[in-house]
Amino acid sequence: MDVMTGTLVEWAMAIRQGDVSSFDAVARHLEQMAAHNVDGMGIRAVIEVNPEALLEAEARDRERRTGFLRGPLHGVPILVKDNLDTADAMQTTAGSVALEGHRAKEDAEVVRRLRAAGAVIIGKANLTEWANFLSDHMPNGYSSRGGQTLNPYGPGKFDVGGSSSGSGAGVAAGFAPAAIGTETSGSILSPSSANSLVGLKPTLGMVSRRGIIPIAISQDTAGPMARTVADAALLMSVIAGPDPRDVATQGVRWPSLEAWLHLRRGALQGARIGVPLAYLEEVPEDERSVFHEALSELRELGADVIECDLAKDSFDYDVLVAEFPPALDRYLATVEPWLPVHSLADVMAFNACHADRALRYGQAIFERARAQSHLHLADGAYIRARLRDLRRSRQEGIDRVLAEHRLDALAFVNYYGCSIAAKAGYPSITVPAGYTQEGKPVGLTLTSTAYSDVRLCQLAYDYEQATHHRRPPAM
Repeated sequence: MDVMTGTLVEWAMAIRQGDVSSFDAVARHLEQMAAHNVDGMGIRAVIEVNPEALLEAEARDRERRTGFLRGPLHGVPILVKDNLDTADAMQTTAGSVALEGHRAKEDAEVVRRLRAAGAVIIGKANLTEWANFLSDHMPNGYSSRGGQTLNPYGPGKFDVGGSSSGSGAGVAAGFAPAAIGTETSGSILSPSSANSLVGLKPTLGMVSRRGIIPIAISQDTAGPMARTVADAALLMSVIAGPDPRDVATQGVRWPSLEAWLHLRRGALQGARIGVPLAYLEEVPEDERSVFHEALSELRELGADVIECDLAKDSFDYDVLVAEFPPALDRYLATVEPWLPVHSLADVMAFNACHADRALRYGQAIFERARAQSHLHLADGAYIRARLRDLRRSRQEGIDRVLAEHRLDALAFVNYYGCSIAAKAGYPSITVPAGYTQEGKPVGLTLTSTAYSDVRLCQLAYDYEQATHHRRPPAM
């Protein structure tokens, strides 16, 4: 099986049936990594390889030979973003040299679920440092620890997307068949659409936030990034679920495994898809052309495509800035005592003392967060901003438009609608929609109301299977 085209479902099935060993699957992806991560095309999608990956793969093979399968991902290699804790030999640094040497004592709940399902964590993916919350002009894919991640479809030419840049580029480049990214506002959707992948940003609370270096407790979530909708749905069936230590997951109506995997053609027949025209105003013409073609394809598949008046959401991050200091301080209070950073203030001081490595693009967002940290979360400005975001994004935003036009979903190009969905805590899925004449990937993103994740997967699957737009990059 080809590491550039093999899907997560195909690798999992081949390993389960004994057509390929887990060792061979991991080794092939490691070979591709060795050829193009630092050497070759220099994609730099992986910040650290798991030195025990081959040993874990051999263990999964021994288990399989005795008839024991841990779960649906038994023996399959997976990349996870370097802001998810892994209790192994790998570090968890959010791409920052300030956290070099930090090794978590406990797996993030997402990672625990992956291992329980039999996955082999092959490595940690690079990211835009601190999940793109350090500097207001840092390029997507750059971190002081991992360097600059490049887009395999046009290294140095096309934006790789952020902040889950390494997760996106790593899957596109054949370093793993799928990866876990995280999103606060656009960080799964952006690199997925930029690297011609399927990315699912789930409803807040579908996936535990525990063990993830945070930005904002009200918007942070992890989600799958893969080559097909079926792959993303399979990953979601594994990582979604309750966590008694994360209040956001409590009382959620959990889809069954069968629901996640019930993907059939015909879901778009009679579906009503809204297109908020305001979100097309700043889209480059070549990408807009691909998007309009995608809308025509939706119509051909039986969907009613309706123009609607959803107001464009401005990317203000007042809530994120307010929630970031206490969330990060709480996380850093748990790291090893010998590390030089145990608070946001410590990280900023470390960066200032090591500016040649740590502050290539400054730390303007950190500075704003520190300047406002004295207000804490009891400040009226924060409370009003949080309630305003919820009202505008839900009652006056997505839910209003869905109800007025009786819509199943809203359609956006790439990640252009990410902010309003992120503030609402609502799900979005992006799927490859084609390429510009230059070869730049363009994604079709569908967004809907809370807990419509499965429905979005069904709609996206129908579109994907009818069009088969995705093609691997030339490597």
